[in-house]
Amino acid sequence: MSACPAIAVAPVVSLTVAADYAPMVKTIHVKACQDGKCREAELELRPGSVSVPQSCSPEPSAACSAVSSPDGTRYGALSMGTLTASPITAEVTGSDATGGILPVRTLDFKPKSAKPWGEQCQTVITASLLLDAHGLRQS
Repeated sequence: MSACPAIAVAPVVSLTVAADYAPMVKTIHVKACQDGKCREAELELRPGSVSVPQSCSPEPSAACSAVSSPDGTRYGALSMGTLTASPITAEVTGSDATGGILPVRTLDFKPKSAKPWGEQCQTVITASLLLDAHGLRQS
């Protein structure tokens, strides 16, 4: 039997603003309700990135590395205190780069549950959203 990692996943609803929409967004406010409790906050949006593989060293160690490269997205997270597998109702509002108001976007969704370290280990629950010019969807 393999050991389970002592890793806790933060109980958050994460939001990524798509790269083609991010320049139009100034502020984002998220309200999320689950199990009769609601949390809301203006998110601090950070620049998103992707991992770019670098060359590997010669055998026998074959160590490889990667660097982070900006991808144009922006992301933030709303702390939920606790996160369960129950459905979430999310509402995203905010302002655009010119000071106007972004369209109100709402979504009812069920967080994703997974057992990435095997059936014997804890279930990981994640709630991730993507906002773009077309709306809000689960990612």
